[in-house]
Amino acid sequence: MNWAPLLDALFDVGHQVTCSGDLLTGTAEVQGRTVAVVGTTNHAAIGVELALAQAGAVLAVVREHPGRPIVLLVDTQGQRLRHRDELLGINRYMAHLGCCIELARRQHHAVIGLVYDQALSGGFITSGLIADACYALPEAEIRVMRLPAMARVTKIDEERLTELSKSNPVFAPGVENFVAMGGIRALWRGDLQAQLRIALENSPIVDQRSLDGAARGGRKLAAMVVERVVEA
Repeated sequence: MNWAPLLDALFDVGHQVTCSGDLLTGTAEVQGRTVAVVGTTNHAAIGVELALAQAGAVLAVVREHPGRPIVLLVDTQGQRLRHRDELLGINRYMAHLGCCIELARRQHHAVIGLVYDQALSGGFITSGLIADACYALPEAEIRVMRLPAMARVTKIDEERLTELSKSNPVFAPGVENFVAMGGIRALWRGDLQAQLRIALENSPIVDQRSLDGAARGGRKLAAMVVERVVEA
């Protein structure tokens, strides 16, 4: 989905969100409530500049508008695979972005993520997936790693992974599988503004993803492991 009609569906008329390259920033109203918008478009590859720009936008909200909710709009092909970005330490830039979002959360900013087009790899992990709750449109494409790449990393035959993906969401891409695992809290259909309003009003203050994954059968052991670690 293109970002322009998405904004019209999510927010009141007259939003102040602009696009600069692959970066979306600005403010909008949700039934009279002002929210900050930070996001990406054009299947953005997250390089050092874009990671810093997103982090700066988040920090500006924390500094200038205490408590204002932040909506993260996600459309990314993952981190930019260039020698220059690796030499500059793209992992640290993306970690910085994640830390800025965590700072916003600790300063009582509700942070809601929405995957509206594509979400791949590290670009997704340090944006929408790190929000208080992340949602997605049904037509969105989500995956952390393609099965051929997963086969190379895990040393498991691709044929075996393909077979496992039919019954185990951990090995399979797609929004429905990320819902089953708890990474995506719900899919938004119909009235997007109403669902955004409900999400803002019910933004979780604790991480529920492992519990959701257990309840939905997509991640059966994560919540149990977390509980055992806490008890220890």
